[in-house]
Order: sequence, then structure tokens, then C-alpha cells
Amino acid sequence: MKIHASVRPEGRIFIKPHHAKNRPKLLIGVAILLLFFGMNSFAQTGPAGERETDTLVLKKLEWFQDMKFGLLMHWGTYSQWQIVESWSLCPEDENWCERRGAQAKDYYEYKTAHENLKTSFNPAKFDPDSWAAAAKEAGMRYVIFTTKHHDGFCMFDTHETDYKITSEDCPFNSNPKSNITREIFHSFRAQGFGIGAYFSKADWHCPDYWWPYFPPFDRNVNYDIAKYPQKWEAFKTFTYNQIKELMSDYGNVDILWLDGGWVQPLTPTSPRWGKNPCDQNIDMPKIAAMARTLQPGLIIVDRAVEGRYQNYRTPEQEIPDTALNYVWETCMTMATSWSYVATDTYKPAGKLVHLLVDIVAKGGNLLLNIGPSPEGELPPASLDRLKEIGAWMKINGSALYGTRAIAPFKEGKICFTRMADGSINAIYLADENVKQLPETITISAFTPKAGSRVVMLGVNDPLKWEKSGNGFIVHLPESLRANPPCNYAWALRFIPEKP
Repeated sequence: MKIHASVRPEGRIFIKPHHAKNRPKLLIGVAILLLFFGMNSFAQTGPAGERETDTLVLKKLEWFQDMKFGLLMHWGTYSQWQIVESWSLCPEDENWCERRGAQAKDYYEYKTAHENLKTSFNPAKFDPDSWAAAAKEAGMRYVIFTTKHHDGFCMFDTHETDYKITSEDCPFNSNPKSNITREIFHSFRAQGFGIGAYFSKADWHCPDYWWPYFPPFDRNVNYDIAKYPQKWEAFKTFTYNQIKELMSDYGNVDILWLDGGWVQPLTPTSPRWGKNPCDQNIDMPKIAAMARTLQPGLIIVDRAVEGRYQNYRTPEQEIPDTALNYVWETCMTMATSWSYVATDTYKPAGKLVHLLVDIVAKGGNLLLNIGPSPEGELPPASLDRLKEIGAWMKINGSALYGTRAIAPFKEGKICFTRMADGSINAIYLADENVKQLPETITISAFTPKAGSRVVMLGVNDPLKWEKSGNGFIVHLPESLRANPPCNYAWALRFIPEKP
């Protein structure tokens, strides 16, 4: 990762709080907010020529916003060393580029040893069916898998390079499941998941990106493209052909998730990374046209690249302060590292539930990352978290799936979501280690219309509520407080009285 597609202040929606004397009732407030936000997704931003116009893509983006919760997996030969994925090959003086191990003091020895990791990579315990089952139990709805990271090692059977999982000198090549990407896509698709292909545009193994004639200086291409245009054209062809393989030979693909955002045309407003940023026009219009011919309606996420091929934004390891006026997805690690580290520390399940609720309340999706082990297993701690999240989602998932954001998004410990029928959910986030419900929950953002029912998900009987000042109070009976339906957070639903 490490491109930091930051949330930009100019993209945020700032909504003033309701004045007390003007605080709307539930049905009236919903109508006003629907007019503000639109019935479906948030509006696209940017000049008209940069907005997505493909009706199939726009429909797929609505589907994407309904999914809410996805699984990202960073997996490659680097998992054997339990190091950051790819970045130790990058000669930049950044903490995530630090080299460790016996060859660390000599860059070229280190790079050779890193590339030779494919000769010992043998994830014999790889069982994608069990991965898909665990993710489904957690309530995840789509998967994005690293088909190729910046180091260039391909976790699919590409015909463009021998630096791949199915290479004869990779011991896993004789395994019936050696084409790992195909196996993952097949298993998750069979469980009803949406399918996403992570693909790095940068390739630090390809001689037409990092030409061996010159040393690499940073993450960028290491030669003058203007002086050696034929090499850049060769790299463009290489990239186009690999993406075509993924779009042609691996079944239905919903999302093409492109990383390596420094590989883009250099414009006055485009970001600069590394010591030697330069114009790296990969010809995305040609790639997109090909990909969508093969996969109609394909969502393309050209991370951190302005324009129509960044169908949604991907803030990394962060959550915006409020809702955004475009489609977005926070990508975040379940532990601290994107790739496998045996001694890594995993976020508690309650924290992960709170992150998911907070993100969905602001109109986003959570793409939660797990790094499989070099043996081909999901770490036990990650499986425990998935089970705990799943127990919560079985009761409360309907307060998240298919919903959209509604102002004020969050009030103290309470997050709001809006359902397609106009019902509002208010999800109360419990403090850490608190397992008992409070006696009352007070909300001041709106007042339900007289006659509205208030229910807690997972509980049969409706709850009593009363108007209080400019808001209202929900009373929770002692029997419910002593036996709440779940841990971590509790969802109230406000159902307007039918006319």
C-alpha cells in the first residue's frame, strides 16, 4: 500500500447542526435529507468530462455501496520473511522501506535474495474454501486479492513473466491449486462474494520499469521515458496484457483495484512521490476500454489518480470526519501490518465493529485486510475476530447493508444509517468492556413522528420512548439490560407509522 490516498477537505460535506427550534421530526427530516443527498449514491465530483457516465458502472457502484464490508488480502512470497510487502526493495529513506536480515547491508544482495523467495514459497495448507466460509460468516460481501504487488511477483498464471506462483522453480507450481488467484476467486464467488482484483501498476521486477542498466532511485521508473520511449511502450504493453489476462481468464470480476498511484500522467495537480516523480502515462483509457469490454460494468479504482477511472476513493488506515460527496471505501488492517507477521497485534473485535459502524454511518465501506501465512493459512487471531464480528452482524447487519448516510451521521456514541424505506437506525457504541445496556438512550438529532415504533434489533418487543425537549428518550427495560442481544454495539430502528 503506502500511497496514502488521503481524504481531502474540499471533498467533504459540512452540515450545520439543526437549531433547536427548527429540529425536524423524523419523516420530515428524512425527506429534506433525501433531497440533499439524492435517493441513491452521493454525487460524483470533478469536471463533467471526468465523471463516470457508463450506466452499467453506475449501477455497479450502487451495488458496491450496498455491500458495506469487504476482505482485502496481501499475500506473496514476502510473507516468508514476515516483512512489509514489497517496500523493502524500494530505495527510499522511509521507515516502511527498512531492510532486515542477513543481506540487509547490501541492496543488490538483498534484492536477489528477495526475488529468490519464490523458490521456497510453498503454501501447502492453502484452502480458499475455508477462507471464503470464514469471511462469509463475518458478514463480508466482497473480496479484493493482491494478484500482483509492487515487487512484481504474480499470484496468477500470467504468460508475460516467469516471476509467478506457477513458475517451475516455485515448489507450489505442482499443487492443483497453484493458480492462487483463480482458486480464490472461484471459492469466494461460489459463496456469493463480489470479486476484486488488486493489481499494482508499478512492477519493480519488470526490466521495462526498473531497467537493470540503471540502479533504482526510488519507487518510480528508473530511466528517462522521453529518452527511452520504446522501453516505456514495452512496459505499457506488458501491463495491458497482464490486466487483460485477469479480465479474460478468471471469471466475473466486479472491481479492478489498481495500486501504485505514482504511475500516472504528471499534471500540475497530481501528487508527487519519491525523489524523481515523472510523467508515467500508462494509457488508462485504453486499459479501461479493454477491461470493460471483457467485464461490462467493471468498477475501476485507479487509486490516487484524478479523473474518471477512480470510480471510488480509498482512504488508507483512516476514517473521514464526516460523510463525503463521493463513493468511498476505507482500507484498513485488522492487525498493524498489511502482510503476515506472526507476532502482530490484532484490533479487538469490539473496535473492529465500531470502525465498521462509524464508516458505514458516514456513507463508506470498510475493506478489512488480513495477511495469510506463508503456509497458506489465515492467522488464528484473524479467524477469532471474524467469528466475533459475524456474531454481531447476524443480529445487526440489516442496519448496515443497503443503507445510506443521513445527517448528522453521528451524535456522541450513536451512529445513524438510513434504510431504503426511510427507516432510521441508531447504533449505540458501547464503551470498551461495557456489556450492559444503559437505562435510557437519549437522542437530540431528531424526534420520531408520533406513532413511530422503536425496536432494538435482536429483540422482539418494541421499546417505549418519549419526547424530551428537542429530542427524545428511549427506555430500556431491566430484562433487556441484563440480557442484551449482542456485544459491542446495539442498534435501534425507528419505523414511521404507516399513513
